[in-house]
Amino acid sequence: MDKINQTFTSEFLLLGFSGYPKLEIMYFVLILVMYLVILTGNGVLIIASIFDSRLHTPMYFFLGNLSFLDICYTSSSVPSTLVSLISKKRNISFSGCAVQMFFGFAMGSTECFLLGMMAFDRYVAICNPLRYPIIMSKVVYVRMGSVSWLSGGINSIVQTSLAMQLPFCGNNVINHFTCEILAVLKLACADISLNIITMVISNMAFLVLPLIVIFFSYMFILYTILRMNSATGRRKAFSTCSAHLTVVIIFYGTIFFMYAKPKSQEFPGDDKLQTSDKLISLFYGVVTPMLNPIIYSLRNKDVKIAVKYLLNQKAIQ
Repeated sequence: MDKINQTFTSEFLLLGFSGYPKLEIMYFVLILVMYLVILTGNGVLIIASIFDSRLHTPMYFFLGNLSFLDICYTSSSVPSTLVSLISKKRNISFSGCAVQMFFGFAMGSTECFLLGMMAFDRYVAICNPLRYPIIMSKVVYVRMGSVSWLSGGINSIVQTSLAMQLPFCGNNVINHFTCEILAVLKLACADISLNIITMVISNMAFLVLPLIVIFFSYMFILYTILRMNSATGRRKAFSTCSAHLTVVIIFYGTIFFMYAKPKSQEFPGDDKLQTSDKLISLFYGVVTPMLNPIIYSLRNKDVKIAVKYLLNQKAIQ
């Protein structure tokens, strides 16, 4: 019975930014504003991609999925973070932590695949425009989106199950503002070699492989664009890719910093490093989803036209 009591943890305590109490109100306001922008911006993109027939193309199908994913990801962690900042209630149940970890990992894995799919879509559109309607038919791109969601969910189930079945020996203080998997693994009082191995495999499948697809897609795209005789055609081709490339750079820049190598072996006393990890995680979890709709809407005339049309229709009604 003593052994069971030592290894069972009914809840976790999220430290968040408790080391900086004077800044918590500022963080609360900042995160709240960004969360509202995420809900509004991504919500508008989803509505536009559904109701405007001009956006019923593979690119906007993937973009709508990306917007829905960003809303799901932030909604799984941001509300609890806001509550902890304003009410000082920092505890989260064991099951609540597992759910939060699952959604975080599932959405991150799915986004990696979606960005790879979007790069392939741009490659076909620019390098094989005549065959584009055949290669990227509705059946094909719906299946591509379904594979992204299904594979991300399966990967998250495996990673979350392995992490949450570990014994924690009464140590339930997570030095993070969410149940981020690397922060939880630091609390385990058992061998986490299996977790590290599966995360390395996951990194290869969900980080490296989509990045290879993106890299070679844009190499072929660049080669095709440079061979175009029309300056207008080159500008239009670059314009259709610039938003996606910007999102890829921001997304992979932050996610590689966090997940490319396991951090469970860091020294617990390195407070500055841990604080920087939290800020980077905050950037990945809140700033990136907020920037996605802004980047795509600013760089895309079709989205601007669709949003204006929907707003005008609403005003007429």
